[in-house]
Amino acid sequence: MEHVELAAADLLLRPWRDEDAPAVRDALRDPAIAQWNPQGGDPIDDEVALLWVRRRADWSTGGHASMAVTAAAGGELLGSVSLHRIHDGDASIGYWTVPAARGRQVAVRAVVRLTEWAFADLGLHRVELCHAVANPASCRVADRAGYPAEGTLRESYRYGDGRRYDEHLHARLATDR
Repeated sequence: MEHVELAAADLLLRPWRDEDAPAVRDALRDPAIAQWNPQGGDPIDDEVALLWVRRRADWSTGGHASMAVTAAAGGELLGSVSLHRIHDGDASIGYWTVPAARGRQVAVRAVVRLTEWAFADLGLHRVELCHAVANPASCRVADRAGYPAEGTLRESYRYGDGRRYDEHLHARLATDR
């Protein structure tokens, strides 16, 4: 899969770069990101952040497309949006935003733009979005990005505090309006 850059109004979704590692280190230390996007328990230092960036920058397997969400003007890191488990016309989408970007619809706009690309350019049919029921902000992102709720997955994922949480399952189809 070839890297792309995607514009979304005042946002730029672009492949990860080594120079993003310090901002990623700081973001992954944020308590909300650490809770809802756990990274396996290792302390988030410069080396871990650089490995994180490099794994997400490598799209060679075709199984994921992970992008930095940045300000189009200035380039500061605002968040992350990724398609993962890309297989047989389906994928899952995940995202996070840095504290300064929250409440500005950054996640919604990034999810919408990456979803459009997934349907139009990758030819995907279904993209799923799961979030902890205890994370209402992610539910608002899903709803605003046009991902209807499909149900609740009971105790389906272990989050950053080590507890299993129920998750809401949302999905969009290429045929949805």
